[in-house]
Amino acid sequence: MILAFPLPLNLLSKDEEVESLRCRRLCYYASQMSEEPKGELVIQTIAMPQDTNPNGDIFGGWVTSQMDLGSGILAAKTAQARVVTAAMEGMSFLQPVRVGDTVRCYAHVEKVGRTSMTIPVEVWVTRYMTGEELRVTHGVFTLVAVDESGKPIPVKRGSA
Repeated sequence: MILAFPLPLNLLSKDEEVESLRCRRLCYYASQMSEEPKGELVIQTIAMPQDTNPNGDIFGGWVTSQMDLGSGILAAKTAQARVVTAAMEGMSFLQPVRVGDTVRCYAHVEKVGRTSMTIPVEVWVTRYMTGEELRVTHGVFTLVAVDESGKPIPVKRGSA
């Protein structure tokens, strides 16, 4: 079974887990990640009640949107141009985000191609009231520099 959007490993059977691990290319596993955020702070916000799913946790699409915005900020700064998101891969949701949590996205440019940039993004939260800090998700975004008409253009080297 090939999963286009990997599920948390504890939700998979043993055979699915092996196949899922084989199919992931750019995913960062919890055991390989540092206990400190990697990259620069690109966005910070507070999770609000209007962003919840039916279970009362913050909707994963809202978190993904914050990651997309943050990776776009870093990519635009790097390319010194308009950028568009071309792909997301390796998303892993490790913990739920709760209402009131301070949500922080950290990103770094992992690779610069001719017109594209690969940007891993980590999301960390500070839990409302307790102050506990933990990584809740991570993913890899590919963004492309484009001109006014949306056509790919070379990324300016030596910037940011």
